[in-house]
Amino acid sequence: MSLSPSTAADASRSPSLPRPRLRPFGLGLVWLFVLANLFLLLWMVLSSLRDTADIFAHPWSLPGSVQLSNYVTAFDSGFGRAAWNSVLVSVSAALASVALAAPAAYALSRRLSSAAGPLTTLFVLGLGVPGQVLLIPVFLMLSEVDLVDSLPGLCAAYIGLSMPFTVFLLTGFFRSLPQEVEEAAALDGASPARTFWQIVLPLARSGMITAFLLQFINNWNETLFSLALVQSNDNYTLPLALARFIGEQQYKGADWGGMFAGLCLIVAPMLVLYGWLSQRIISGMTLGIGK
Repeated sequence: MSLSPSTAADASRSPSLPRPRLRPFGLGLVWLFVLANLFLLLWMVLSSLRDTADIFAHPWSLPGSVQLSNYVTAFDSGFGRAAWNSVLVSVSAALASVALAAPAAYALSRRLSSAAGPLTTLFVLGLGVPGQVLLIPVFLMLSEVDLVDSLPGLCAAYIGLSMPFTVFLLTGFFRSLPQEVEEAAALDGASPARTFWQIVLPLARSGMITAFLLQFINNWNETLFSLALVQSNDNYTLPLALARFIGEQQYKGADWGGMFAGLCLIVAPMLVLYGWLSQRIISGMTLGIGK
C-alpha cells in the first residue's frame, strides 16, 4: 500500500520525537544516590562491630576485631524492652487503623450520597495538617482520660494520626475494584454488609496489606509523639531508647560502637520488611492511581 503524495509530504514534515538525552544522566544520579545510601548502611553495620577507639582511628577500614559486645550493651541499655514496645504499638496501631479505615473508605467509594464528597475532602485536608500542630491537643485529650505515659495512649494517637492517609489510600483502592462483582452479589440477595465482608474485603486484600505495612513502618520510626506522650523507661519505644542511650553516653563517655548497634536494631527490621514486600507495597499503592 503506497502513500499518497500529500500524505508522504505531511509525514516528511512531521517533527521527530525528541530523544531522551537526559535519561542516562538521570539514571546516573539515581544510581549514585542508591550507592551512597548502601555505603552508609554498610558503614553503619561495620561500625556497630567496632569499639570507639577503632572507629576514630580508622573510620573507613574494616573492623580489626569483631565487637559483638556492642549489641549486648545496646540490649542492656533497654533496647530489648523498647523493641518489644515498638512491635506491640506499631502492629496494634496499624491493624486498628486498617480495620477502622476500610469500612469508611468503602462507604466513600461506593455508597454515593451528598455527604460522600465533603467527607472525602475532609480526609484529604487532614493529610495537609502537620503533626506538630496536633501535638498539644492530642496530649491534652489523652491527659483527660489518663492515657499519657501509656502504650494504649500512644497507640490511640497513632491510630488517629494515620486515619486520613489510610482512608485516602483505601478509597482509591476500592474504586479500582470492579462493581460487577458487587452487583452480582446484590442480585443473589446479599446484603451490603455481607458483600463488604465476604466479597469486597478478600478482593481488597492487597491494598489493605499495603496500608498496614505503610502504617507499621511509619509507627516504627515515629519519634515526636512518643517523646511527648511517654515518660517512663518501661514504655520507651526504640527511637526513645536510642535518644536516651545517646544522652547517657554524654556523661559516661561516648560508646559509638554501642550507638551504631542501636541504630542497626532500629533500621534492620524495616530494611528486611521492605526488601521482602517492596513489590507488594508498590503495586498496592499504584493500583488505584487512575481511579
